[in-house]
Amino acid sequence: MTTAKREIVCITCPIGCGLTVTLEDGQVTRVEGNTCKKGVGYAASECIHPLRSLTTTVAVYGGQHPVVSVKTAEPVPKPLLLACMSVIKHVQLTAPVRIGDVIVKDILNTGVDIVATNEVLPR
Repeated sequence: MTTAKREIVCITCPIGCGLTVTLEDGQVTRVEGNTCKKGVGYAASECIHPLRSLTTTVAVYGGQHPVVSVKTAEPVPKPLLLACMSVIKHVQLTAPVRIGDVIVKDILNTGVDIVATNEVLPR
């Protein structure tokens, strides 16, 4: 049996509890330091399958602005963030771009779309 401890800060609420997470054979067996039940769920998610939202920009040609802000519609697995950026950096759009437009559908087969969070109108 492999036992490990991780120290993390819960970001579920503004309190920011310092958590000590005990993992045995890759499973969370104990969480200490949380002041609410949300900390236990956060610790399990963060230690076993961490997810992150990704925000960035994409180039827009023929628009009033040279880029548009985009984000993942839902969080994606943390280990895929750099690979997602590798896909997104090659995307080139032409104005107009509207808020909510799907910029990349189902990025890296995650089931998550990259969507515009602003608009860029034509010049």
